[in-house]
Amino acid sequence: MRIAMVSEHADPLALLGGADAGGQNVHVGALSAQLVARGHEVTVYTRWTAPDVPVRVHTPDGYVVEHVPVGPPEDVPKDELLPYMPAFARYLETCWSEQPVDIVHAHFWMSGVASTRAARRVGIPVVQTFHALGTVKRRHQGDRDTSPPERLGIERRLCRQVDHVVATCSDEVEELGRMGLPTHHATVVPCGVDTDLFRPYAVPAAPRPRLLSIGRLVERKGVGNAIEALAAVPDVDLVVAGGPEPSRLDADPEVRRLREVAQRCGVADRVRFLGGVGRDDVPRLMNEADVVVAVPWYEPFGIVPVEAMACGRPVVGSAVGGLLDTVLPGLTGELVPPRRPDLLAAAVHRLVDDPERRATYGRAGRDRAVALYRWSCVAERTEDVYASVSAAASRRAVAP
Repeated sequence: MRIAMVSEHADPLALLGGADAGGQNVHVGALSAQLVARGHEVTVYTRWTAPDVPVRVHTPDGYVVEHVPVGPPEDVPKDELLPYMPAFARYLETCWSEQPVDIVHAHFWMSGVASTRAARRVGIPVVQTFHALGTVKRRHQGDRDTSPPERLGIERRLCRQVDHVVATCSDEVEELGRMGLPTHHATVVPCGVDTDLFRPYAVPAAPRPRLLSIGRLVERKGVGNAIEALAAVPDVDLVVAGGPEPSRLDADPEVRRLREVAQRCGVADRVRFLGGVGRDDVPRLMNEADVVVAVPWYEPFGIVPVEAMACGRPVVGSAVGGLLDTVLPGLTGELVPPRRPDLLAAAVHRLVDDPERRATYGRAGRDRAVALYRWSCVAERTEDVYASVSAAASRRAVAP
């Protein structure tokens, strides 16, 4: 099968850790690599971000990344890319007219805009993964939401236009239903994890128990709540990984805010900020932690808990979004309501004081990650969706 992945702002070849470079980049690259390993031909279409970037890059994993020359050849915040989607669509239409593909998989709503416009003209079915929904973002961020005002209406329209939606969690399917998407037009396929890279291994013991919070440093990720919780969990350290490179930590507004929270709570001596870390360093940090804390206010999926489980670490997470699917309370970790540092502290305290429970949760988490979230499983389930959508499109094409 010839597959076109459209990921307008998230280049799988980009360096991770920037404002718009994170989980979607990893998802698109890993899924493409696994689909190639299963015998498919995959091209990822993403916008150029530099004038000298090669138009086509053949990756070591076998898929091709095509950098689409629309908009300025520089980094542009994703919330400002909508005006360039008509040109993006024209580029895709030309490519697919000259070299037809069997199916298009659009990642993020703006990729859906370009993909549906191009695919409609050349008769190719489109599968959509939103990765995040504007309705959820608007609900939680209100006036601070920087998305274009057209986003909510466009996402509802995409629910009618695309052939199928691949949602990353069951909570997203419920949200899509409220937007008008029939349940049978959606299939849950979670994000995946590299269970060879993220695995348990022995590390030197720390002087005292250690919590880890890792990810982008934005307020909604709940790192401030984790710091507040630390005040009620004595003799425990919190390591915070993510954000700018270490040399720029002092100038970062969110780091300054979090340090003020730590100072106010009397735990500044027990909170350590690492700054941005390389992806290959993440498994080590997780294995060094006794508990991984992931307490966002909202989360479309949340890959950190799955990576922690793959490393055999117990998770304390927020009962939101994808974490409702991935973390099993009493089996692989604990879930608490978001923005409740008191309940977070109680859950962490129970785990810190119970090494046997931590070990039991860790083993169960590893088993769950391998059984459900390794990339080969995710690719197989995605492939099933493609086959079903392609078969339905073929039947429509031959119908009288």
